[in-house]
Amino acid sequence: MAPNGVASDDTLIVSFGEMLIDFVPTVSGVSLAEAPGFLKAPGGAPANVAIAVSRLGGKASFVGKLGDDEFGHMLADILKQNGVSGDGILFHEGARTALAFVTLRADGEREFIFYRNPSADMLLKPEELNLDLIRSAKVFHYGSISLIVEPCRSGHLKAMEVAKESGALLSYDPNLRLPLWPSADEARKQILSIWDKADIIKVSDVELEFLTGSDKIDDETAMKLWRPNLTLLLVTLGEKGSRYYTKNFHGAVDAYHVKSVDTTGAGDSFVGALLCKIVHDPTILDI
Repeated sequence: MAPNGVASDDTLIVSFGEMLIDFVPTVSGVSLAEAPGFLKAPGGAPANVAIAVSRLGGKASFVGKLGDDEFGHMLADILKQNGVSGDGILFHEGARTALAFVTLRADGEREFIFYRNPSADMLLKPEELNLDLIRSAKVFHYGSISLIVEPCRSGHLKAMEVAKESGALLSYDPNLRLPLWPSADEARKQILSIWDKADIIKVSDVELEFLTGSDKIDDETAMKLWRPNLTLLLVTLGEKGSRYYTKNFHGAVDAYHVKSVDTTGAGDSFVGALLCKIVHDPTILDI
């Protein structure tokens, strides 16, 4: 039972943050300027995690704000079609749903252009949160994009506070998107500002390098991000698999070798699978 008397759901995973439309080129290996056309697809890391959880048989809900436009209602419907509860979704009449153009260039690097300023997700206020839903979460998952501007930043911090007070595990994937931040220094500062609140943190090798300032991807570098509050720290390494760190030991897990088509959303699927396992077998954290 949560402290306020609201019963928590032993398996519910609540994702907080942004959901948007990704526009992806109709051909691969080209820059955005060279693309002959684009296809629209649902995106946004927290929403991706929620859908991954649901597709794996878990119970997922999404908390965020969408534009009261065709794209916003399309995204809400996609969540519903994938079995994700929309009890935490709000619609903003004045702001549009966020858009992103993303491509995987021939050199293997992803290229992003974002259209927000402001988009509906940036305008979520603390007083608009579905606190009963947040209090019922077993795991509360979030990223860092919702920390960039007010009022969403305050909404993010309030949701974290309520989830923590209600006994949820806090799961954090920074999901670094530098073009959205005023500067790299501000991104690093704000991403780390909530580091000591989380129980589980997942970073990519690129984020590890960015946050630590080290070009060495090894255990010593990863431990620079360890904090006493953490139960589990994970570093994903692409085709090289992942490494994990707990209070007592660390280790590595190899990746499955597959033909890579597009890595977009791979980290979100990783997180979704991890959280699904944790809520159904919490003993894996008793290490």
